[in-house]
Amino acid sequence: MPPHKRKLQDKYFKQAKREGYVARSAYKLIELNDRRMIIRKKDRVLDLGCAPGSWLQVAREIVGERGLVVGIDLKPVTQSFGDNVFTMVGDFTETDASTLLGAVEGEEAELFDAVISDMAPNTTGHGDDFMSCRLCHKILDALPDLLRPGGRCVMKVFEGGDFPELLKRTKSMFRDARPLKPEACREVSRETYIVGNGYRPVAEETPKRVVGAGPSPKPPSGWGG
Repeated sequence: MPPHKRKLQDKYFKQAKREGYVARSAYKLIELNDRRMIIRKKDRVLDLGCAPGSWLQVAREIVGERGLVVGIDLKPVTQSFGDNVFTMVGDFTETDASTLLGAVEGEEAELFDAVISDMAPNTTGHGDDFMSCRLCHKILDALPDLLRPGGRCVMKVFEGGDFPELLKRTKSMFRDARPLKPEACREVSRETYIVGNGYRPVAEETPKRVVGAGPSPKPPSGWGG
């Protein structure tokens, strides 16, 4: 690895250790949020592919005590980040939206204000961009049951042949959607992020939501701390 790239890696790695983040990827979300206001105070946020937890940490810092952060990953998150941060182990594509929303039987669940994802497929060096785009399409497929109208979304993707079609689809679903590459991304990496603001669901696909903001709900049995 060339010296200047090692220096970049060391900068964010050391900064994360110094500031108490579990991974250097925290600074990607911090920069994306500074530029596009994905997460706001008191928001309900869903983190898809949340392990090891750096994006949970950043989201919790932004939403504050009256917000809510929920994460799901195939791997467990071993640290606790606060009373209003809940995690579960599982595949989001095989998990009912009601479970992710923390729905209580007999009550309507409130949709998330933001869906964030730093997920990536297991990289093999062959077809990684295709698998990454397919994963992002699955996120977009799930949004009608998870994200409120007007909500925000950010998802990592590897640039490649299918990237233009993914960006086109995202733009059709949001008032504004664009690719952004944070400084904390390694220069040699093809990873970038698509950020969407102003979610526009198809009317018939829009699920019901609770009207009005209130205190964060108590987690149902499906949520772990």
